[in-house]
Amino acid sequence: MTAQQVPPAPSTDFDALIGQYRRELVAHCYRMTGSVYDAEDLVQETYLRAWRAYDSFEGRSSVRTWLHRIATNVCLTNLEGKERRPLPTGLGTADSRATDELVEAREVPWLQPIPDTSVDLDAGTDPGQVVAARDSIRLAFVAALQHLPARQRAVLVLRDVLRWPAKDVAEVLDTTTAAVNSALQRAHAQIAEAGLTHENVREDGLDAGRQQLLDRYVQAFWDKDVATIVSLLKADAVWEMPPFTGWYSGATTIGELIAAQCPGGEHDMPMIATRANGQPAFGLYMRQADGSFTPFQLQVLTVEDGEVAHVSAFFVEGLFETFGLPARLPADHHLE
Repeated sequence: MTAQQVPPAPSTDFDALIGQYRRELVAHCYRMTGSVYDAEDLVQETYLRAWRAYDSFEGRSSVRTWLHRIATNVCLTNLEGKERRPLPTGLGTADSRATDELVEAREVPWLQPIPDTSVDLDAGTDPGQVVAARDSIRLAFVAALQHLPARQRAVLVLRDVLRWPAKDVAEVLDTTTAAVNSALQRAHAQIAEAGLTHENVREDGLDAGRQQLLDRYVQAFWDKDVATIVSLLKADAVWEMPPFTGWYSGATTIGELIAAQCPGGEHDMPMIATRANGQPAFGLYMRQADGSFTPFQLQVLTVEDGEVAHVSAFFVEGLFETFGLPARLPADHHLE
């Protein structure tokens, strides 16, 4: 039994013991639910259950494994009877034209982005584990997970992301190893149909070239230079903006959408950089009558081969606060 596996003495501070795992538990619950707010609530429920069961913890597994077992079951209970959280691209509808009417669906429980600061993107010391943790929080992968039934989702996350043995997953889910392996095969098949795994949704690295691309992207929105925006997009780029149900394919179509449907003009749309799902993200603000700027949409970008390949622009109330972005920018705000 390792030092980590020895049950803590009664005098050990419980919060200090489990607090070190909070961010990776949030990531785990987020992968399962697709909701930043549900993930935070479910981690609190996990801690409550762990506190209640603390005296019975025998140290047969690490504290980390014990907490993930509890969190998985908390998530499965929470997901019972709930609809999956899609993005517009996951609704099964054809792509829209730029001139189509915007259709809003607030009743849909849309997939939400999560701040990098809320999750552990460097879990573990093994380089393979670090890569898996980063790739498995990407927006595209989490969106693909939502297509799986909850138990299949749990199997895939526990086996492929956390690298648990099948027998341990079977114990958590109160099933057999054979059933776990079968569920994993079915989950892989469904994910493959979407053309996604956590191993092929990686972005370009954090280099000077990508930062220059992002700087040009921000400047183009500030200038509302649609031609430059289009030039920074891949030819087959995709744009979506929940809670609107339409999605748009192709750089030219996206440019037409921004020109026709975006209410801002030149110097009306400053952006503040942030990070979401291990990806570059921006809070885009819109100028108001008094000259100040208020939150408009939170954009999460996927960058591939030096171009913007996908933009998910979220019109979700409260997201700017969740990401620690200002509630308002002054009229004299300008880009540095």
